[in-house]
Amino acid sequence: MPFEPTYLEFHALFVLPPVVALAWRWHRRRRDGARRPGQRAVPDGGRAAAGRLVRADFGLDALGLLAILFAAVVYTVPWDNALIAVGVWTYGPGRVAATLWHAPVGEYLFFLAQPTLTALFLAALPREWSRTAERTRVASPRRLRVAAVGLAAAIGAAGVAALASPPTLYLGAILAWAAPVFALQWAVGAPALVARRRLVATAVCVPTLYLCVADRVAIDAGIWSLSPTWTTGRSVFGLPVEEALFFLVTNLFVVQGLVLYRWVTETGAADELRRTVRSWR
Repeated sequence: MPFEPTYLEFHALFVLPPVVALAWRWHRRRRDGARRPGQRAVPDGGRAAAGRLVRADFGLDALGLLAILFAAVVYTVPWDNALIAVGVWTYGPGRVAATLWHAPVGEYLFFLAQPTLTALFLAALPREWSRTAERTRVASPRRLRVAAVGLAAAIGAAGVAALASPPTLYLGAILAWAAPVFALQWAVGAPALVARRRLVATAVCVPTLYLCVADRVAIDAGIWSLSPTWTTGRSVFGLPVEEALFFLVTNLFVVQGLVLYRWVTETGAADELRRTVRSWR
């Protein structure tokens, strides 16, 4: 009998298990004050203080995640529904339980599940990577910000140009949609992101690879399919390049947003940003 899961069954098989596993690990660290990999043991007398520190970290991460989830839904829902209305991708018969606007309910769940999965994976990485980066000075931070915003503008221009041709419409839609977010994130904290590049790269690449594999399975199983009219037809290991780019871009949104949130709330970066803005006037 062929494997023909529904969209909701896809969530149950590929999205929910890693989210639950990472959430349980996060909960245990919050509850027990468990140290991250590479940390030295905490003396008995300091366990209460360590527990308070971990619980404080959890609270900050949770607030950042809520902000990311809100932004993900508000920014993605109109874009996603517009592409579905055009016919960039469609869903297999019997794979969707219900729709809201043009998108199935499972799509809205994914808008919440993917950022949660990536945020929990980021939270599981050694915090020392970020703390070491806090002591790293990036040369010419103002020039780096300007160059990064210029790169975001180039990405947006390439996306707008790609929208003019049917085979590159989906590719262009991703780039044009990503550019404003990248411009904002990089204008605010390009130096902080470069200093934490090991943390950012790991937190982006691992969930992206996992979701690419899951997406390839979903396409092969017929849960959804991309239109040859609106896509380039090029693939990487059988996965359309547009899908791989989508996961890369959205995970960059999530990881950069959370890293910058922690940078602002923990390092006094808000004062630095105000000084930078004043210097540009």
